[in-house]
Amino acid sequence: MHHLGRLLAVLIAALALSACTLPRGSALQQEITKEETIEDSPYQIVHVGRDNVATLKTWPATGWDGVYHWLDTHTAPSTAVIQTGDLVTVTIWDSQENSLLTNAGQKFVTLPKMTVAPNGTIFMPYISEVQVRGLTPDVARERVQSRLEPIVPSAQVQIAVEQGPSNSYDLVSGVAKPGVYPLISRDYTILSALAAGGGVATNLRNPLIRLIRGGNTYEITAERLFSTASKNTILQRNDRIVVEQDRRAFTALGASGVESVIYFPKDEVSALEALSLMGGLAENRADPKGILILREFEPESLRPGTPGPTREQVVFVIDLTSADGLFAARNFMIHPEDTVLATESVVVTARTVFGLIGAVLGLGNQARAL
Repeated sequence: MHHLGRLLAVLIAALALSACTLPRGSALQQEITKEETIEDSPYQIVHVGRDNVATLKTWPATGWDGVYHWLDTHTAPSTAVIQTGDLVTVTIWDSQENSLLTNAGQKFVTLPKMTVAPNGTIFMPYISEVQVRGLTPDVARERVQSRLEPIVPSAQVQIAVEQGPSNSYDLVSGVAKPGVYPLISRDYTILSALAAGGGVATNLRNPLIRLIRGGNTYEITAERLFSTASKNTILQRNDRIVVEQDRRAFTALGASGVESVIYFPKDEVSALEALSLMGGLAENRADPKGILILREFEPESLRPGTPGPTREQVVFVIDLTSADGLFAARNFMIHPEDTVLATESVVVTARTVFGLIGAVLGLGNQARAL
């Protein structure tokens, strides 16, 4: 009995000294936030509450630039203009006898389709080249007819245009029917283009619309594009449209239902929503007072004298056991590449210690019984 008591005392002392090293699924909050008391710590610890959550929203974005750059819509004429590579069909009506253009008994003649040349012209019999690039079909018709008047005063001209490759846009991916489509008017919008391609693919997570124009790239989520009329921008020739799923994500770790990389299902995800995406807190393990968000800032984000981080690596702490913490969690936004850590409760360690003590006592009782 004396031997068992001494063994038990040694075991309790050892467990007391090494409780922090017992096997656990996650860190304890104090193991991470202890840096708060260390002078010149490389980490900044920020306790999030309703008194500072609004200010924290003004801190620099991380993981992305924080802004979807997009072009708002504007008014434009509905008629397309002729561009190089377009196919132009010219029909000339002439009721004169002995017309230069029509045969006997004919009232009109339709010339073979002509491709607008690199210099922007089409070739017409008797009048040579006519500049039509940049003109609407109506203005081009008037120009051809005015050039014909000295030769065929009674002629009437009709022009039909088929858009060529340089007067088109390209639906690259993320739609039911990708391909090159004609830009049928100057007020043709991106929503019309997506509809022409069969709509956004339904299997994409939080679809992102990317418009590539010249050397610039513009982005917007489909959710925002569909819900905001002013974002329905007008396309230009040679625009390229890429639709893909949002690749922004955060990492979930610790005493939660899910430990994984979790992609953003919508434009913004709050800390409270992130915990929901993580499967909630493990009832018998998690410390609701210790929800930690680990975030890294670029060195240029550290601006002395202005609201913002003072260290490149910041740990945000949220306490879900108070109304203040719960409301703060609703308004604190997760950034791409954040790590959301649900820390382990100290109760778990205590249970482990007492469980080991109980096991030792059980062994002792069995030994005495023998």
